[in-house]
Amino acid sequence: MARYTDPVCRLCRREGVKLYLKGERCYTDKCAIDRRGYAPGQHGQGRSKRASEYGMQLREKQKARRIYGVLERQFEAYYEEAARRKGITGDNLLQLLESRLDNVVYRLGFAGSRPEARQLVKHGHFAVNGRRVDIPSYLVRVNDVITVQEKSTTSPKFKEILEAAEGKTVVAWLSRDLEIRSGTVLRVPVREEIDSPVAEQLIIEYYSR
Repeated sequence: MARYTDPVCRLCRREGVKLYLKGERCYTDKCAIDRRGYAPGQHGQGRSKRASEYGMQLREKQKARRIYGVLERQFEAYYEEAARRKGITGDNLLQLLESRLDNVVYRLGFAGSRPEARQLVKHGHFAVNGRRVDIPSYLVRVNDVITVQEKSTTSPKFKEILEAAEGKTVVAWLSRDLEIRSGTVLRVPVREEIDSPVAEQLIIEYYSR
């Protein structure tokens, strides 16, 4: 499956907002947005044109894709599933994205960024309800328990991650127990609890054209 492999800081600069794709670096003065707050490329510093309605919708969709690390077809499938479900389509879409295993691992503080969480999941470092899961797009459900595999906790990398997790606050729809290196999905997040800078209505408009 194709995956973006170029410098991720270019994505933040293209969207004009921090996507927090490099973890702690994004909070320092090394952040590309802070140093070069213009779009990448030859004409990045040129005079920007006013975006059309379609352009704004497209950019918002691309921003959401990049925040959660989702490919185009996969994102479209999430939208279709969100539209089928009862309730507000935009809320449903964000709830689906937040329910991805790689995102939950990130929200629990077991990774410094979503890209890192995706890699850790792919390498089989986590289990859901006692079963090893190495699919980042796996959708967790209410009452699912996510644990760090026992053999993984002995690695220096995970010791560093778990130490860093102590200083991170967990979102209200999850609970975490660092002593047993696990987290539990308490409920589905409501829109107010999702801090991703996404205007989901523009995404719905994009797909409703």
